[in-house]
Amino acid sequence: QVQLVESGGGSVQAGASLRLSCVASGISLSSYVMGWFRQAPGKEREFVGSMNWSGSRSYYGDFAEGRFTISRDNAKNTAWLQMDSVRSEDTAVYYCAAVASLRTNIVDWDKYDYWGQGTQVTVSS
Repeated sequence: QVQLVESGGGSVQAGASLRLSCVASGISLSSYVMGWFRQAPGKEREFVGSMNWSGSRSYYGDFAEGRFTISRDNAKNTAWLQMDSVRSEDTAVYYCAAVASLRTNIVDWDKYDYWGQGTQVTVSS
């Protein structure tokens, strides 16, 4: 059974940093693109960023570029989303997702095969 489990969410002040983790079991992430998405109340799921299978390339949504960084360690079957200089508009549930692909920039949520349960990030101004 494949599972992706996120952790690291919480409540922080604007300008702070957070590091979200995504640990996989049941699959080897070394064959998968890792994506991060978020969904705020009343809004559609939004692409945050994605990283190719080896970790050599990443791609970010406009709002994430320069503030958020994806990393991964395939030996640990884990990916991370480092969030710096967070803003109130970053408040959302954050999800990690995985899809077997050689690409990097997979922005459509319905292309991903596996999803975590989500972790809440709340930013107060």
